[in-house]
Parts: sequence; C-alpha cells; structure tokens
Amino acid sequence: MTLTGNLLIIILVSATQYLHSPMYFFLSQLSSCDIILSTSIIPNLLHVTLKNGVPMSVSQCIAQFNFFSFPSGTECFLLTIMSYDRYVAVCKPLHYVTIMNSQFCFSLVVLFWILGFLLTLILTILLSNLTFCNSKYIDHFFCDLVPLVQLSCSDTTVLQIVIYLFGVPETVIETVFIISTYVCIFLAIHRISSSTGRQKAFSTCSSHLSVVCMYYGALMAIYIFPSGEHSFGINKIVSLMYTVVSPLLNPVIYSLRNQEIKTAIRKLLGKTKC
Repeated sequence: MTLTGNLLIIILVSATQYLHSPMYFFLSQLSSCDIILSTSIIPNLLHVTLKNGVPMSVSQCIAQFNFFSFPSGTECFLLTIMSYDRYVAVCKPLHYVTIMNSQFCFSLVVLFWILGFLLTLILTILLSNLTFCNSKYIDHFFCDLVPLVQLSCSDTTVLQIVIYLFGVPETVIETVFIISTYVCIFLAIHRISSSTGRQKAFSTCSSHLSVVCMYYGALMAIYIFPSGEHSFGINKIVSLMYTVVSPLLNPVIYSLRNQEIKTAIRKLLGKTKC
C-alpha cells in the first residue's frame, strides 16, 4: 500500500501537465524518500514479526541504518522547503513564479539529496569503526542509531559529538523556520476578508501542516526528549509513526485533501479503463 500510494503520486506528477509546479515537484521527491525509507524498514519488520526475531550481521545492520537515515534526513529538508513554498504562495502570490522558479527548486532538491547522503555517510563511517562486543540483541524492529551505539564497547565520544553537531542545529533551525513560515501564513490568512478566501488559502497548507506535525512530532519524541522518559515499548511505537505510518499516510493525506490530485487520479483511471 505504501509503495502503491507513493508511486501513484510520482506517476501523477510526472504525467500530468498542470501538476508541474514547485509544490507537486517537492511532493514527488517526498514520495521518493518515503519509498526508500519504507523499503529499508518494512520488509525486515515483517520478517522480524513473523520469525519473532532474526539474525543480522553488523554490516547488514549498518547498511539498513544507512538506507533508513539517508531518506529521513532528506525528507526533513524537503518538508522545510515545502513550508517556504506555501509561505510564498500565500504571503507573496504575485512573486511566486519568480521566486519559486524551476531552476531554484531543482537546485534545492539536488542540494538536499546531497546533504542527506553526506550527513548519513559520515555517521555510517563512524559506526563502521565501532567495535560491538556487548549484548548481541537489539530490542527494536530495525537498526536505529541509538540501539547500535548502546551495543558498542568502543569510545563513542566522537560519534556522539558529531550527532550533536549535526542533529541539534538542523532540527532546531528547521523547526524554527517551519514555525516562522506558518505564523506568517496564519497572519496573512487572518487578514483575508472573505471566509471563502481564508478557507481556500488554508486548504493549500493544511496537508503539509498535517504531515509536518506527524513526522516531526515522532522524530522529536524519539531523538529530542531524554530516553528515560519513556519505555522501549513506547519508543518502538513512536518509531513506527515515522518509519511505517508516515510513508503510508503521506500520499493519502495529500490526495484526499487536494482537488487537483483527485482530478488527476480520475483522469488516470479514465484512461486506464479506455
């Protein structure tokens, strides 16, 4: 279902002329991230569930972390620029075409994929240099960063410093930026005189806001709050939100709350029937 929904978004954006806009371009890239993320987590999750635990080599575990972390970081960047796209659309509509031109959007997406890859590569290299000699069991359904570090008997000071230097500024900057853009958006919507205009303006942002709250809420619950405040069971449930549930619901949220996407789906189904 996750693969079908996200592939459908990518196909619709690629094949439908009136969906060739910055918002849908970023949405198709978000779907690409969700496909990579879900395929790196869900098959092994199903295997672990059916077999009540499965063996993995250290290299396999680090490889899974790499393919999970890479799209996760890129998705955070994409959600941030999508909030800026909605800010320009609502607050500066007359300058939207000039600001969010195709070259600017394409360059940003390429930059975000490169940044996501490089940041993950650094963490992967540092993880590969660790020695794992403690308990061989990971109480999780995938090879996340924290459980891997906890299994190591090496000095993880450098790795933890790198995680802090990369993770905290990125998370704080992205969160503050998204909040700032939506404050400006809500103020601009509030100044619209007609209720119909306010509803139309808010509808262009509601889908993205829903995805941001779900994704960032889960990430912050796992990586920002101290681990002692919640049990491992709750930790795994929250992890399911951004690794399994979010990639499944993202295309549903954007399609059900977007008239243009629904129109494109109907046209695609009509061509298929013919």
